[in-house]
Amino acid sequence: MNLGPTELLIILVVILVLFGGAKLPQLARSLGQAQKEFKDGLAEGEDKEDA
Repeated sequence: MNLGPTELLIILVVILVLFGGAKLPQLARSLGQAQKEFKDGLAEGEDKEDA
C-alpha cells in the first residue's frame, strides 16, 4: 500500500474536516500515548516470554 503525497494530503484534509483544527493536537497526543502503551505492552510480553 503505497501512499503518494497527493493521497496523504487528501487524508490530512479529511482528518481536519472531521476533527477540526482545535482537536487535532489532542488527537495526535492521544495517538502517541496509545502507540507508547502498545510498545510497552509488547516489551513486557517479550520479557515474560523470556523468563
